[in-house]
Amino acid sequence: MPRRWWTLVAVSLATFMTYLDNNIVNVAIPTIQRSLHLSVAGLEWVVSGYVLVFAGLMLVGGRLADVYGRRRVFLVGLSVFTLSSLAAGLAGSGGMLIAFRAVQGLGAALLVPTTLAIILATFDDARERVRAIGIWTAISALALAFGPLIGGFISQNWHWGWIFFINVPVGAVTFAMAVAWMAESHGRSASRRLDIPGLASSAVALFALTYALIEGHTKGWTSAQILGSFALAAAAAVVFALVEARTQRPMVQISLFRSRVFSGGTLVMMMWAFGIFGIYFFTSLYLQGILGFSPVKAGLAFLPMALVLAISAGISEPVAARIGAHRTVALGLAVMLAGLYLFARQGLHATYLDLMPGFGLFGAGAGLMNAPLTNSVLESMPADRSGVASALLNASREVAGLLGITVIGAVLSSRQGAALRSGVAPAPAFLDGYHAGLTVTITLIGTGIAVALVALRRITRPAVPATLLPREPAVETMRKTEIEEARPLDHASTAR
Repeated sequence: MPRRWWTLVAVSLATFMTYLDNNIVNVAIPTIQRSLHLSVAGLEWVVSGYVLVFAGLMLVGGRLADVYGRRRVFLVGLSVFTLSSLAAGLAGSGGMLIAFRAVQGLGAALLVPTTLAIILATFDDARERVRAIGIWTAISALALAFGPLIGGFISQNWHWGWIFFINVPVGAVTFAMAVAWMAESHGRSASRRLDIPGLASSAVALFALTYALIEGHTKGWTSAQILGSFALAAAAAVVFALVEARTQRPMVQISLFRSRVFSGGTLVMMMWAFGIFGIYFFTSLYLQGILGFSPVKAGLAFLPMALVLAISAGISEPVAARIGAHRTVALGLAVMLAGLYLFARQGLHATYLDLMPGFGLFGAGAGLMNAPLTNSVLESMPADRSGVASALLNASREVAGLLGITVIGAVLSSRQGAALRSGVAPAPAFLDGYHAGLTVTITLIGTGIAVALVALRRITRPAVPATLLPREPAVETMRKTEIEEARPLDHASTAR
């Protein structure tokens, strides 16, 4: 097999490992809670701590990859992620587990942005690149499928630490493959300066916002500490925007958000991730805590959803070619909304079969809209920094996933607490909070349908991302404007 395909295997394994770590913990959280005596807020930090660092530093990871070499940063990130996985599995307290989960997030922030950038640099033929991107996307979907199942099996039969230990042999094999077959590549930029003020202000904003959302229901939403956290998050966000607008080499070019396709598409992507993360985290609690599912049975409940997601993603490109990317994305969101509605109708005595229609519809919609939306957003990005472009797309998803966990968690805890104070039994009180969280998600997904139809309406066919196409001088000049103002691309020649 040629070196480039072994490179694809390596980056796909790395992607599988990091995406698996995003959701394998969810099914095991009741076991972790009993073993380490964690509160609900502590459980959220086991997941959110990883996502917080992952999303907060991903843009820096992409920039480091463009400047210092994608292969080099890939190997560093892989090493950090693998070693911190070993340490997380050995953690003897909730604090240690949360700390090593944060270090895992650092490794993932260095690793994930390099994967797509390495694919773009490795595959010169446009058709091969499209095929490689498809494989890379399918591997991500498989991580969604097997994460809950593996997590459930491990937490039921072995010590929960094995959900982290399994990363160690995968990481070692991936490292060996990358050393043997992966070539080095760099971005076009010659500057080695990092946007430290932008990094610091964005991190402060994200940390303050997340803290307020997680602790608001226990400390009180109107307490000085929570209001101060919200104010700090808002101030840091304003500072970040000012810094990025004025610096010569920004981490994120604020001018990108003037593009309707980029800003609207990114917003829709965040709504999609909000639903995915929220469903995985709190539905796991519902399945095991309310319905009495074992960890393995809870994992099996998630499996059909993720498999349908992978199949639906495979047919999304021809669907978008026929009806347009904007309609395909809107249709996928509508199908997701139908699945969420079925979830909201489930009660205290739902069976495995009762859950399948909702899981199936949610997975079908998520898979249908993801690929055309990703292509549309990537097309609207500048073509000179594939590492940062990949990082920005992934960061938006991770930030939204973090908000999905914290916002739905805050709504659930608030409604559950009100129900308990009024004399409702614990199980119905949790279910009341769970349904309230689903209502918030349904509202956001419904809004996303309208945003997709407006923001993406000129993207009539799924195209190879602009970063994948051979660059010509004239095209490079034109990509300084929005993609819809540029010379039309020959989509037929780049279709799969």
